[in-house]
Amino acid sequence: MKTKNFDLQVKSLSEDGTFLGYGSIFGNVDSYGEKVMAGAFNESLARHKAQGSSVKMLWQHDPSQPIGIWEDLTEDSRGLHGKGRLILEVEKAREALALMKAKALGGLSIGYREEDTDRDGKVKLLKKLDLYEISPVTFPANDQATIESVKSDQFTEFVQRLKDGNPMPADDFAEILRGLGVPPSIASEIATLGYAKAVNAQTHADEAASNALKALRDAASSFKTL
Repeated sequence: MKTKNFDLQVKSLSEDGTFLGYGSIFGNVDSYGEKVMAGAFNESLARHKAQGSSVKMLWQHDPSQPIGIWEDLTEDSRGLHGKGRLILEVEKAREALALMKAKALGGLSIGYREEDTDRDGKVKLLKKLDLYEISPVTFPANDQATIESVKSDQFTEFVQRLKDGNPMPADDFAEILRGLGVPPSIASEIATLGYAKAVNAQTHADEAASNALKALRDAASSFKTL
């Protein structure tokens, strides 16, 4: 099994140990000269679902120290997006939570087996990977993956930025929706179609804020919150 690390940037973390983030970013050449391609995880995730197995959450790739579960893993346009939950009855998971809050934990790392690769000059293209586990680790090798959780102050920021004429990007809006339990594909569609249209079409910032916030509430009402 090979491993690949990604930077961990904790903006906020739920007290129950739930977090959102990316275990892998597509199209980014890492320090090993490798690039994970879009679609690399689809077959592996489908196999896990069909077989009733799961991608593990380990501490530093140690198979004797599982610390949580990945409740949802899916590919979107940016990379491998996941919703994870640390099992706080486990001592090491409580330690991981404290380190994430303090920004003392350096990264995420995926454990995988290569199934299909190619080359683009000096860059190795990882086209199909069999994903085994995703672990919090100390030292990252890639600077673009993130872990985030949704808190109420994000809604305040969301509305204020609209009123200030500086709406947050559609990807960030989609992240808020995912935090409310909206499936990633639906969240992306709402953000790139309805939200973007509402922001671009409105002349007055207050009207844009009102319309976009209503869209958020309508979307969230059909899904379970974190």
